[in-house]
Amino acid sequence: MRDDILEHLQHELYDRCQKPTNQFGIGCYYHISAVVNHAEILAEKYGADKEVVMIAAWLHDIASITDYSLYELHHIHGAEMAYQILKEYGYDDKKISLVQKCIRNHRGSVSLEKLSLEELCVADADAISHFDSVPSLLYLAYVQKCMGMEEGRAFVKDKLTRSFQKLSAESKRHYQDKFEKVMEVLG
Repeated sequence: MRDDILEHLQHELYDRCQKPTNQFGIGCYYHISAVVNHAEILAEKYGADKEVVMIAAWLHDIASITDYSLYELHHIHGAEMAYQILKEYGYDDKKISLVQKCIRNHRGSVSLEKLSLEELCVADADAISHFDSVPSLLYLAYVQKCMGMEEGRAFVKDKLTRSFQKLSAESKRHYQDKFEKVMEVLG
């Protein structure tokens, strides 16, 4: 495992998330680190290449936090940025290609087939990470979108339900209890 790359990426993403050009604020870093944590768990569970999965998880949103104008196609631009970053480390070309595929296919809102265990792990980790960000989602609903109590609660529940539905069948089984408990808290 290339701990040097993982450590560098963690610091690099933290620094980029703190920049004023990052439209998502520092909360984006906590989303990314949650994705990394879930990606590692899923890679172990499914027998995927943990190093590829964790690198892709650190880099999956790099384009949108670096330049908000890239947001709509951040999965495409992020894969290109990952190539440049990983080449600087002399990272293996075959593994770079796998990382790029994970980044290109991580978006649940873009219907792309996950062809490898690694792609599945990153996409599922991205979706389930929203369950670690309930306070941020409530803040988005009530403070940023100025929603009323019921509208905000419904907004958050709907977002989390959509995220859960994007999971693979196996990950749905793995995270079912977490989903049910969060939904119960939200009423």
